Amino acid sequence: MTDHLRIALAQLNPTVGDLKGNAERARSARAQAAEAGADLICFSELFICGYPPEDLILKPAFIDAARRTVEELAAETGAGGPAMLIGTPWPGEDKPHNTVALLEGGEVRDVRHKVELPNYGVFDEKRIFSPGEMPGPMSFRGVRLGVPVCEDIWIEDVCECLAETGAELLIVPNGSPFTLTKRETRQNVAVARVAESGLPLVYVNQIGGQDELVFDGASFVLNAGGALATQMQDWREQIAITEWQRKPEGWTCAPGEKAVLIEGDAAAYQACVLGLRDYVEKNGFPGVVLGLSGGIDSALSAAIAVDALGASRVHCIMLPYKYTSEASLSDAAACAEALGVRYDTVPIAGPVEGFISALDPLLDGGGHGVTLENLQSRTRGTILMAVSNETGAMLVTTGNKSEMSVGYATLYGDMNGGFNPIKDLYKTQVYAAARWRNANQPIEGLGPAGEVIPEHIITKAPSAELKADQTDQDTLPPYDALDDILRCKIEHEMPHDEIVARGHGDNIVRQVENMLRIAEYKRRQSAPGVKITERVFGRDWRYPITNKFREGQS
Repeated sequence: MTDHLRIALAQLNPTVGDLKGNAERARSARAQAAEAGADLICFSELFICGYPPEDLILKPAFIDAARRTVEELAAETGAGGPAMLIGTPWPGEDKPHNTVALLEGGEVRDVRHKVELPNYGVFDEKRIFSPGEMPGPMSFRGVRLGVPVCEDIWIEDVCECLAETGAELLIVPNGSPFTLTKRETRQNVAVARVAESGLPLVYVNQIGGQDELVFDGASFVLNAGGALATQMQDWREQIAITEWQRKPEGWTCAPGEKAVLIEGDAAAYQACVLGLRDYVEKNGFPGVVLGLSGGIDSALSAAIAVDALGASRVHCIMLPYKYTSEASLSDAAACAEALGVRYDTVPIAGPVEGFISALDPLLDGGGHGVTLENLQSRTRGTILMAVSNETGAMLVTTGNKSEMSVGYATLYGDMNGGFNPIKDLYKTQVYAAARWRNANQPIEGLGPAGEVIPEHIITKAPSAELKADQTDQDTLPPYDALDDILRCKIEHEMPHDEIVARGHGDNIVRQVENMLRIAEYKRRQSAPGVKITERVFGRDWRYPITNKFREGQS
């Protein structure tokens, strides 16, 4: 039995499906932990296969390969050094388990399976995993470790069972995605489990982007009284060494680093940068291309891209037509210059007029009104996709959540693209993020300091510039009102009358509700993008396209 432990916490960025690469990351982290004299190194949930693996779990070959990879790592512990507590899928009688394995002495010494399988929001684990039985503690060098997995601490039962069966401290591997309100919730849940069990708690979260999800790290340690012993950094890979001592009242973690976490607009911007960076890097794109219109959405997206990838990997293209203002031309050029990106101008009058001419026999004049507006957008989308095809650069699409909510976007036009970093930012959040970026630089950002989004882009009236003297508010309520109504409907499913009671006109609320409903078919065809809010379109939002329900009508 030991009275002292040195536990390393590995807050790393795995890649889903990269069993070999993730194992190498684990080996490297273990080597660093060994140099620091650690007894144990702890990794995040399903680290060996990356999280979330989704339907890869249904492939028997994938489960077999993951197990072999873990057994290879286990064999390497036979020569001494830190034991490993690592997340992995594991074979089960019916479906595989979401498992944590203790690797020590050259073998897989013990395993524990996740009990509570989340099945809400972005989670769909009941379909692919079998739940584990209520666990007892693992024995490690005379210490009884309770190892609840992520969701297992969100209810009382698992930690209560571990405490009652003799656990001395709780180590919780997590794959907890970022949202703007998640951190406070995590801390509150962890404090509740500590208060109920009387045990200290280690919370190990992963970092990185995986399709729509981003993980912010921000791992921490709470002592038995609920006091924060260690707070790891957010948005960075990090290995933290924690010192533990057995005292008469139980195990206690010595005070360690207490990083200051970023919140609000800074955190939202950081999530967009990390989400785009990892999507591009993990999928092997050489860089990105995007249309730079002189508007706020494309300017913010360009800044995010430069911070994520560096200016040399970002190609911006202005695609003017007769409705493009001189102000937009100068604003786009100024933004590109401030960011240091390649910037080209490709006028679209020729292709648009060509489409109009081709359509003339069919449409009695070749297209008017919305048809002509969409032709402009689709021409731009076609040109940008051609550049993407030719260069291999991924096309970034730049529509915000307000626009996608109400269908203020063109299929096969400005919706073209492989990924959208600002998909889950409402228009008012776009403006806030732009102001924040002009005054700050993100963590590990590769873009220049100072103003990168010209002030005139932020202050001018937003417009798609698809017809003369057009502004967004020709067809939409002011964005502060629109975004409040949308938050009420999307994030909170608030009834119509309650939204009106917040000071919005009845007709305006009905207009927004109708626009939200009829745009579902567009959202189904939109690019993936970074989840920022509690309810992102796609993973969190599963309304039918064909839908006759109307609130207030029987």
